[in-house]
Amino acid sequence: MAKIKIILLNLFLIVCVVGFAGQNRSVSDIYRSQIGVRELTGHNDGKQVEAYLASCHLSKGNPWCAAFVTWSYKQAGVKTVVSGYAPNWFPKQNVVYSRKLKKNTTPGTCDVFGIWFANKKRIAHVGFIDEWPAGSFAVTVEGNTNEAGSREGDGVYRKRRLKSQIYKVSRWI
Repeated sequence: MAKIKIILLNLFLIVCVVGFAGQNRSVSDIYRSQIGVRELTGHNDGKQVEAYLASCHLSKGNPWCAAFVTWSYKQAGVKTVVSGYAPNWFPKQNVVYSRKLKKNTTPGTCDVFGIWFANKKRIAHVGFIDEWPAGSFAVTVEGNTNEAGSREGDGVYRKRRLKSQIYKVSRWI
């Protein structure tokens, strides 16, 4: 009987781990599939941009970096905050990395990063961590940015960002 319980427990753990890994891959496949989406006229518009905005009940013309994150998680069926407001992606219980902390969990694929803007006195741009390799740079996928890394961009880009730019990272999977 004890052997059967151990076997069942091991099977349960395997199913859980495989399930989380599959969900993680699904979210990353979804957000990566959007690389190259561009605004129609450069005014936070276009069919796909408006779909991102609609995912968190915002209309055409609104900033959409956080809406892109919302849309991506919704497409994968992951329960998260539903918000187009960047600071809402960092509730204390989900934060795994903060520039202010000495001990952090290493960010991973599908985690959400936030960049602090002093002029706004808040996190004002978010996106996905795609890779967190050793060294000074992280690889991200983010919406409403551009080649220069602006928070007022024109599309979905895969970027190399200095880790020192990243203020917080939250985990939803």
